[in-house]
Amino acid sequence: MRTIGDSIRGLDFVLITDRKVCGKKLTDIIEQAIDGGVGTVQLREKDLSTRDLYRLAKEIREITERKGANLIINDRVDIAIAVDADGVHLGWQSLEIGIVRKMVGRDKLIGFSAHNLEDAERAGNSGANYISISPIFDTANKDYFIKPLGVGEIGKIKAQINIPVVALGGINENNVDSVLKNGADGIAVISAILLSDSPKQTVTRICREIKKIRLQSRNKTLIGSKRCS
Repeated sequence: MRTIGDSIRGLDFVLITDRKVCGKKLTDIIEQAIDGGVGTVQLREKDLSTRDLYRLAKEIREITERKGANLIINDRVDIAIAVDADGVHLGWQSLEIGIVRKMVGRDKLIGFSAHNLEDAERAGNSGANYISISPIFDTANKDYFIKPLGVGEIGKIKAQINIPVVALGGINENNVDSVLKNGADGIAVISAILLSDSPKQTVTRICREIKKIRLQSRNKTLIGSKRCS
């Protein structure tokens, strides 16, 4: 049985979905990504109806359970509960963290999207298990209307909170080392995997960088999943 500790360790490498930019079938990419070393899949498909989202979540849940990875549902607590996901990821328009905790219980992850130190501190004080901070770099994601934070902001936020920090936004195999060296506990990736001709190989290369930084830091920087070891 997976514990909350197992789930947290899987946050070192997160794949966030966006089927509209996929170069291949989403579920095929997910399978390849997990095989390559992704520890968590965050289902983030805002335009789907409740019924279609449930069907997709159920299919992905079957994959993550079979392969031993996390499934986190973006915003939709009802879908997370319905498919017995490992957690839910919230934003500023979501239900309050305390309310969601009562709904999902203590053994499920609650993440929160932060864009500054104030967001991060509020999430930590409200009971979130982890935060994502974004965007770190320029990204084609149209959801962002703020300037990139840069890698220097990671350490500043990390120093003020005591929950894991997952960095997001424009991260790929060429810049992941600078993200981790500046204090991120994990990374979240979208386009670099979803648009890859070989998702498993792309993930494997990124995992190689994660492993290299982990060895250099003697595991002080990263959460530490078995997948990228």
